[in-house]
Amino acid sequence: MSESLNPRESFAKLMNRPASDCHTARLLLVDDKPELLTSLHHLVTLYGYDAEQALGGEAALRALENNDYDVVLLDLIMPGVSGHDILDHIAREKLSCKVIVVSGDSSFSGVKHALHCGAFDFVKKPYEAAELIATMETALRQVKLEKQNDFMEGQLKESEELHRFIVNASPDVVYMLDRNGCFSFLNDRIGPLLGFQKAELLGCHFSELVDEVDVEAVNHLFNERRTGTRAVSNVEVRLKSKHKDRRANPARTQSVWFELTAMGIYSDNNERTRENFVGTYGTARDISERKEAEEVINFQAYHDLLTHLPNRALLKDRLDLAIAHAQRNKRKLATMFLDLDRFKLVNDTLGHSMGDRLLKAVAKRLQSCLRQGDTLSRHGGDEFTLLLPEIRTRDDVVVISEKILDRLNEPFVIDSHELFVGASIGIAMYPEAGTTGEVLIQNADIAMYHVKGRGKNGYQFFSEEMNHQFFSRLSLEREIRNGITQNEFEVHYQPQVSLQSGDITGVEALVRWRHPSRGLVEPREFLPLAEETGLIRQIDELVQKQAFQDVASWHQAGLGKIQLSVNLTATQIEQDGFVECFVQSLSASGLAPKFVKLEITENTLMQDLEIIIPKLKEVRELGVRIAIDDFGTGYSSLSYLQQFPINTLKIDRSFVCEIRAEQGGASIVDAIVAMARGLHLDLIAEGVENRTQLKYLQAQGCEEVQGFIFSPAVPASDLIELLKKNSFRQVLEGLPVFAAARA
Repeated sequence: MSESLNPRESFAKLMNRPASDCHTARLLLVDDKPELLTSLHHLVTLYGYDAEQALGGEAALRALENNDYDVVLLDLIMPGVSGHDILDHIAREKLSCKVIVVSGDSSFSGVKHALHCGAFDFVKKPYEAAELIATMETALRQVKLEKQNDFMEGQLKESEELHRFIVNASPDVVYMLDRNGCFSFLNDRIGPLLGFQKAELLGCHFSELVDEVDVEAVNHLFNERRTGTRAVSNVEVRLKSKHKDRRANPARTQSVWFELTAMGIYSDNNERTRENFVGTYGTARDISERKEAEEVINFQAYHDLLTHLPNRALLKDRLDLAIAHAQRNKRKLATMFLDLDRFKLVNDTLGHSMGDRLLKAVAKRLQSCLRQGDTLSRHGGDEFTLLLPEIRTRDDVVVISEKILDRLNEPFVIDSHELFVGASIGIAMYPEAGTTGEVLIQNADIAMYHVKGRGKNGYQFFSEEMNHQFFSRLSLEREIRNGITQNEFEVHYQPQVSLQSGDITGVEALVRWRHPSRGLVEPREFLPLAEETGLIRQIDELVQKQAFQDVASWHQAGLGKIQLSVNLTATQIEQDGFVECFVQSLSASGLAPKFVKLEITENTLMQDLEIIIPKLKEVRELGVRIAIDDFGTGYSSLSYLQQFPINTLKIDRSFVCEIRAEQGGASIVDAIVAMARGLHLDLIAEGVENRTQLKYLQAQGCEEVQGFIFSPAVPASDLIELLKKNSFRQVLEGLPVFAAARA
């Protein structure tokens, strides 16, 4: 026969149920690329997590319909059902999972939409493994806290049912008051819970136990005369405690949250008159743990966990309130959008831990610049938002902006590291720059980008002209994306000519955009934005794939074993799997690696030497040649050149333009030629437009040139005709070296 539990044991068993029984983590990984999905799965498995995989958006929808998940790692850019569709589905179905967007789309609109749709956080591809795992574990901790809070709520409800059966052994304070509000009975729980001896309180008025803040509010509760359903129940009140809290001021008595019930007691229940009123009976339950959990969750919901600053949700509430106040009183207010300059350099060189400490120091320094009533919020990453209510004129904002810039320009010293950061500040004034919080923050963000564009470390007020430029930029970005999907980008080729023979020895592949309404768009109109948004990687891959196929077909058609030069950007080479993707595209075309030359600028090389140089060496080992493009416009350091696995220097057109007949030469070109000879590198010049330049370069020993003197970049069909003729000898006729070679 089983032994029954008494009420005390039942209550203890209920209260001691481990929280871990309530929560088991479930992860869903979503990506449309199998290799990336597998890589991500290996990563989370390595850190001890089990995860399900969904290849593409449709598979993700099926998984979400059939299972519950705690955290979803989601790619945005997927064919068919995109990551944005998945976010919309989760919001629409009110699923409780936390979504971490893991995407290469870091555009303002993409990130904004993802976070607006309820994404917990955003991690940019290519990601750092530690950053991704840390973000995921933060989300899991948030889920666990919420689960634990839900469990505690259920726990308290169950304990309410047991409460009716326990009186003398009750875990709560049980009390009785006389008709004057003085304690006439207290159970033994008053000591463990509040540190008082029963003798200290018996005969004392209830106000002796209630926190001074709540005395007036609860006066009628302890003097409850009603019974039944109308009696006081589940009212939260703070009671004094003799137990010391190390976090509290030792000079002040600690307060503890209790849940109070109270009902009137009469000598004759059938005659509930003033004369028959005896006093009040009630219980007080310790809910401090629940309140602390609620405070933690509430703090996390409205504050940034790193800096403890208000987050966007809390800022929105305060901004909406400030706008309403300004509208009612016909006053002005200002919002600032602040982005740190050079923060990425600290993060990349000293690590994310140092970056986090720097952000805390920046937040503390920014707070010291603000007035009472101003709100500083961390918007995300290294971005902050400021709300400045009660602004009289723009001059008030200028004073604060200049104070912030001055304070941030002072060095930060962390672990003996002297760190320097500046800030780009965009400012939007109410009501000139907008009448809603969302518009004000958006316009301040636009103004901030204008500061970035003109050199950083400054401030700028929003103007309507910026808005037009911003939406033009968004429109261009959308058109570029459509152009990629609609195959509007095509490859043009500029011949590279030998100065010894006049033959075409190679071609450089250059991208052109054949816009459906604007016609042929020059690269300078779209490439800067493509690089800023990361779309340049897709464009690079399209150009390279098409160029490999074209040149391979020309080789097969007997048009000469010409060499192909293709441009390589930092965005493409820094991505995970670059070498594998490049080799796969080259192998599929059938073009031998020895006929391919990668052109990369000096500035790109210097962005991350530890990542870029090993990849270039790996590609060169396959037989691919490496050239430094626009040589002379970047670092041009001999010590760096010796580290790079390069074969060719390409003289930038800006230096070729300096070659004039009356000067007889160009000193920078002479230096580059000497450097190439000393390092035993090939030399090619671009931007050659006249015979004076041609003659000078030939005299200096430059082997190959390209430029308008021979041909601009032309479509593949026109280049085929040039290859069939392969005759630029007439351009070189009369040049001394060429004439000697012909003789």
